[in-house]
Amino acid sequence: MSGNTVYRFDNAAILSVTAVDAPEIVPSSRFDEILAPTLDRLGVRPGMLQQLAGIEERRWWPEGMEYTDAAAQAGAAALAEAGIGPERIGLLIDSSVSRSRLEPSSAVSVHHALDLPSTCLNFDLSNACLGFVNGMQLAAMMIESGQIDYALIVDGEGSRLVQERTLARLNSEDASVDDLFSDFATLTLGSGAAGMVMGPLDRHPDAHRFVGGIGRAATEHHQLCVGDMERMVTDSKGLLLAGLDVAEAAWKDAQTEFDWDDVQHYVMHQVSTVHCEAMLGRLGLDPAKAPLTFPTRGNIGPAAIPITLAMHQDQIAAGDRIILLGMGSGINAAAAEIVW
Repeated sequence: MSGNTVYRFDNAAILSVTAVDAPEIVPSSRFDEILAPTLDRLGVRPGMLQQLAGIEERRWWPEGMEYTDAAAQAGAAALAEAGIGPERIGLLIDSSVSRSRLEPSSAVSVHHALDLPSTCLNFDLSNACLGFVNGMQLAAMMIESGQIDYALIVDGEGSRLVQERTLARLNSEDASVDDLFSDFATLTLGSGAAGMVMGPLDRHPDAHRFVGGIGRAATEHHQLCVGDMERMVTDSKGLLLAGLDVAEAAWKDAQTEFDWDDVQHYVMHQVSTVHCEAMLGRLGLDPAKAPLTFPTRGNIGPAAIPITLAMHQDQIAAGDRIILLGMGSGINAAAAEIVW
């Protein structure tokens, strides 16, 4: 049964979605060079990130760059593209996993940087790689209820710190093959920022309708990927297999709730070649309809879906249907529909 995991909207729309690239390109070959002593000692061939994960490069922010500064850049771009002044925003959500402090929230820094009004509710919403999609759902609910007119959702992710620390740890003399593979997913991460403005469809009939979606949880697998800004330890195979199961359950449930047969684009959370091919195969979806960003951006966490959507939007025609597909460690899965 779907329970309360299905949600639908009549008057929620996306006015803009923007992506901001981190400026420093870091090829996977650089990681191979750094780890050469360990790879040689353990008898492991270099090139795993390229050959197994399909990640040729990722990006880093400059050293010392705050994640909230990246999120604010994306938010400012989204406001400008939407043509909505900061004074009209009633809700700000920061869905970033990357954070340099426990409190105050990341959202307060973005709120201040963008000079949003004191009447603008602002808070963080964290749910691993699904945080941004969850933020869209919450914003749409508040728009439909009439509590707010416009919402701004932002996300700023950075992989530099955790990857530098992981590389240093893996280059220690006691690093083992098990350490290499448990930390492998950390090296697939990337950096970037995304912003989205949402508002009422009846005021913006040319905007992109946010139709609704579905979610499913399988929290018995919550220990398969555990991380902080120091280290992320992942059972990559276990996470993939369990994630595919919960994603398939959500997708099958969605078929009884939504008419998702005639869809032009599938915008997925991006992890690796293995992950994307397995997800598309399990759900029976056409790979040609799924634009990929991970080969040059890596896994940008909750920013991956909006960044991919933003980078692909010039190839989306008015009236096209888009399904957002996400899976977050924990495990949670989600799918949502947009009509462009």
